[in-house]
Amino acid sequence: MTRRIAVLGTGVVLLLVLGVLGTAVPVPYVAQQPGPTYNTIGEVDGEPLIAVTGRERNDVSGNLNLTTVGVSRPGLSLVEAVQGWFDDEISIVPQESVYPSGRSREETQRANREAFLSSEERAEAVALERLGYPEKVVVRGIPAEDSPSAGRLEENDAIESIDGRPTPDTAALDEVLGGIEGGSTVTVAYTRLGEPGTVEITTGRATEREGALLGILVTDRPSAPFDVDIQVQDIGGPSAGLMLTLGILDLVGDTDLTEGAVIAGTGTIDEAGSVGPIGGIQLKMVAARDLGAELFLVPADNCDEALDAPQPGLVLARVADVDDALDALADHRAGRTPEGC
Repeated sequence: MTRRIAVLGTGVVLLLVLGVLGTAVPVPYVAQQPGPTYNTIGEVDGEPLIAVTGRERNDVSGNLNLTTVGVSRPGLSLVEAVQGWFDDEISIVPQESVYPSGRSREETQRANREAFLSSEERAEAVALERLGYPEKVVVRGIPAEDSPSAGRLEENDAIESIDGRPTPDTAALDEVLGGIEGGSTVTVAYTRLGEPGTVEITTGRATEREGALLGILVTDRPSAPFDVDIQVQDIGGPSAGLMLTLGILDLVGDTDLTEGAVIAGTGTIDEAGSVGPIGGIQLKMVAARDLGAELFLVPADNCDEALDAPQPGLVLARVADVDDALDALADHRAGRTPEGC
């Protein structure tokens, strides 16, 4: 065997070894790619994504799609990571940025789901506030089957008074309950789907303060004569807030926001209606392009990143708050170009 043949054989063996290692040895990265989109004024598996109880949904057309990012399992192989780095529609990011150490994958998914549910609540509150519905003490939930209010009050009931004493906000509710002896029976006046009602409740005894308790979770938020229920599973994180807000406004407001157009977007929403930045904006733009969207609503703080990866035929609108988003949709309906990034 000549020296050249020996070197060549050694090189082939090394390449084979490296190839095997590259496909088998995991690296601390995950792949992100465009995820599914959901039409907030449409249906998922035959059911409305946003269900309205207590009034008819508006007859609207078009799309207001929230966009998502799909994430691979932890532990990409070296080969998969390298392939992803050369793919314009895949983003390779450190695993720690998606699955923080010290938290299991299931715990991360649960935290992301809780963030989405909180985003739902803010979206509904912002939409109803913009439509002019008054803020009241609203039941968020009844956490225990043996709660004094179980079977008497329901989620989304607005608490109007206790024993005739008004409860316009949670501070007033706490003050009223603080002056009632635990175990006594009180008359709670409430509004449910726009209809007033009263119920007798035997209170529990508060343990962390003086007075009684009703055994409910409450919040101060606008109350409407109808209920809104967002019915979409398998989405996590807060980035759908803007599009959920617009979906609610379209379905129960006074304007057909799209007039048949396909609109997509993303962005968090806070209690004041401000739109916050999100991750994966470029991948979400790819998903919007594939959907056939004409307009993409971009959080103001994501504009620079969005401009670095323009998608053919996709108009970008810069939005810092809900009013900006509504203005962009109005411009689009009128045939004008919205304020861009």
